Amino acid sequence: MEELKVLQSKLKAQLPDLELREQEPMRLHTTFRVGGPASLMALPRREADLGQLLRMAFQAGVTPFFLGKGSNLLVADEGVDRFLIKLAGGLNRLERAEGTAIYVGSGVTLAQAAVFAAHHGLTGLEFAHGIPGTMGGGVFMNAGAYEGEMSQVVDWVDCLDEEGMPRRLSREALALGYRSSIFLRRPWLITGAHLTLAPGDPAAIREKMADLSRRRRAKQPLEYPSAGSTFKRPAGHFAGGLIEQCGLKGTTVGGAQVSEKHAGFVINTGQATCQDILTLIRLVRDRVFQQTGVRLEPEVRLLGCTLEEP
Repeated sequence: MEELKVLQSKLKAQLPDLELREQEPMRLHTTFRVGGPASLMALPRREADLGQLLRMAFQAGVTPFFLGKGSNLLVADEGVDRFLIKLAGGLNRLERAEGTAIYVGSGVTLAQAAVFAAHHGLTGLEFAHGIPGTMGGGVFMNAGAYEGEMSQVVDWVDCLDEEGMPRRLSREALALGYRSSIFLRRPWLITGAHLTLAPGDPAAIREKMADLSRRRRAKQPLEYPSAGSTFKRPAGHFAGGLIEQCGLKGTTVGGAQVSEKHAGFVINTGQATCQDILTLIRLVRDRVFQQTGVRLEPEVRLLGCTLEEP
């Protein structure tokens, strides 16, 4: 893409300290451990650079893709001709706010935020302790687990728009729904979130997080690369239950497998390709629909690939 070359040249000239990588293997940046090279990746370490970085990208006609831990992402084997911005060390503000609130930078992991809240005797974020993503990704997807989700604790979110200008969005403006938010429709970079929690006993909070961790280890295939729950929860059902009901537990395509431990997870057993995973997701989706009439929708985000038949 010619626009990327122009942008790269301008970034090198105007932000000489910005780390830029060409043809960066995406398997190094996703929890699935698959994915070909991204044409250009920026790894800003200074928050002061972010506004200018965004403004320059959009002025060059390039829409960035924002990357956190890559814990809910599947990238094409051929790679992507895109400009990715990965927050490599910035946006890590984590502090008490007024009352029972905390402010969390979008680069802070959800686990770090949950531990911080527990340390300060604040309850409400325990559900997020085992979610392997950042606060930015958590807000972006309205992440949730064990009856909790970000919409229950987020008051407002700071972000940067296409001009690199700061905006503050209220809870209502965020349009938080099941695994969705306004950021699925707007190319704005989340920089931080203000969360209101409730007072609690630190020991009880830590025990709840430990209990959820035990339940995850017992029920989820954490020993294999994956993107967590592969499918969204269909109304009135559980995706894993439907998949197991259809006899698909353990089904394998190449190096991809429907986990024998939890049918809601598609895992990389070691040598899976993106194509293996896509083929298996299609097989599961189609078989469940044929046998139950329920159409499963993927929860994992796709970059440079599609579930449409080739």
